[in-house]
Amino acid sequence: MTQIAAESSNTDPHIHEKPLSWRRYFSFSTDHKVIGIQYIVTAFFFFVVAGIFAMIMRGELITPETDLVDRTVYNALFTMHGTIMIFGWMFPVLVGFSNYLVPLMIGARDMAFPRLNAAAFWMVPVFGFLFILSFLVPGGPAQAGWWSYPPVSIQNPSEQWLNGELLWLLAIVLSGISSIMGAVNFVTTIVMMRCPGMSWFKMPAFVWTVLAAQIIQLFGLPALTAASIMLLCDLSFGTTFFDSAAGGDPVLFQHLFWFYSHPAVYVMILPVFGVFSEVFPVYSRKPLFGYRVVVVSSFIIVALSAVVWVHHMFASGTPGWMRILFMFSTMLISVPTGIKVFAWVATIWGGKLRLNTAMLFALGGLINFVFSGITGIMLSSVPVDIHVNNTYFVVGHFHYVIYGAIVFGLYAAIYHWFPKMTGRMYYESLGQLHFWLTFLGTTLNFVPMHPLGLMGMPRRVASYDPEFAFWNVVASIGAFLLGMSTIPFLLNIIASWINGKEAPDNPWRAIGLEWLVSSPPDVENFEEIPIVVSEPYGYGKQEPLTENMGG
Repeated sequence: MTQIAAESSNTDPHIHEKPLSWRRYFSFSTDHKVIGIQYIVTAFFFFVVAGIFAMIMRGELITPETDLVDRTVYNALFTMHGTIMIFGWMFPVLVGFSNYLVPLMIGARDMAFPRLNAAAFWMVPVFGFLFILSFLVPGGPAQAGWWSYPPVSIQNPSEQWLNGELLWLLAIVLSGISSIMGAVNFVTTIVMMRCPGMSWFKMPAFVWTVLAAQIIQLFGLPALTAASIMLLCDLSFGTTFFDSAAGGDPVLFQHLFWFYSHPAVYVMILPVFGVFSEVFPVYSRKPLFGYRVVVVSSFIIVALSAVVWVHHMFASGTPGWMRILFMFSTMLISVPTGIKVFAWVATIWGGKLRLNTAMLFALGGLINFVFSGITGIMLSSVPVDIHVNNTYFVVGHFHYVIYGAIVFGLYAAIYHWFPKMTGRMYYESLGQLHFWLTFLGTTLNFVPMHPLGLMGMPRRVASYDPEFAFWNVVASIGAFLLGMSTIPFLLNIIASWINGKEAPDNPWRAIGLEWLVSSPPDVENFEEIPIVVSEPYGYGKQEPLTENMGG
């Protein structure tokens, strides 16, 4: 959301090139917009696959007995559901949106390293299908959970050299390499390729959050990638990094895993915070409240994210002093996130709200995030965390963050920028139906997990005591409703892209460089590189919006 000069730089003239046909989405394109959509569509395929796995699990859990799938299959389903949702859906779809939007928002023609960008994407379908392939290999599927703790993950009862856990580890390593390549590209692009006049505090909030998330990737992801390689060596080559029977330390893997995997939650949610910061001002007709504070809070989250991982290990023999230290740091990180919530509420408060689909998903995501934040503060307390450790309370909290906040934010982004990406308007009635089905399904699916956890139901089980049956039935109904909610979404997106009403360049009357180009943008984005001449409206100064914002 940046005000620019009416004039443009003539130092780098380019001919307006029209986009190529739909075939470009199946090619090794170096256009950041094509790569962005490739990421998004590929990630949504894996989202559907992982969602089907979840529905099978909830089908099993609708009754206390194990009567739908074998326990081995159930273990494989929950392992692959979590893994594919995070590494096949969350990370790729967020990188896809970032790929598409960041160069447009900063006035660049492309990413800094276009070929590296393309190479990073084409690793996604490779490691995604490696996950799925683990169901078909002779050694059986991976069953150690998406965290793959040893000693379970280094056992090989089948004695087959090719087994699901091996493929799982190879896929995680490839995912890590792909994400590190992307992080280098994003940081370089944002630091070096902003258009003339776009100083740091003239960047859109979304760009700031992408930068913050990718800095975490650069410094944290090598720990998980290295741990996965070490675990792979233990499993296949006889090393003993994590084998306690041979002098290794399995708790070391937990430290390496969570050193990255808790900050990974911020890698996923920070860009969604950026989406909220872009969507709320547009549909409230008000400036973003406290832009600079919102930006700084993102980097406070980055700093604190490096010192919170041990709260996942309170039940792993952690010393008392370390528990207190990490309880304090985990509670402290709620402060910068709370600042963002107050800024968004202040932005909405007194605004002229337009409750279209994008705004509904953003509001729903904000509500869900506040709920997940409350339960997160509860879990940061050592006594509460130990009490509900390994129960469905943790599952409910985690899914409210991942699905309730992040997926809702992603849907808000899809509906908000869909006209810009496709040149077509979506069908609002189908979008609203999608929202209400999703919100109701999310509530029914994940709220019951909290009382289940407080009652003592353990997670990762296919059968349970009948006293837990009522809440499991409610949760399963919610899961099936969530599955149904994707039907109007897919119908809407496909039908709109093929035959929707032609979209104007700026259908929402938003402010930002991406809204000044055609819908969809031309191959090199800008005919002439824009020059930013002033603070963006609502960023830095709290003043009424002008007619340019549609106020």
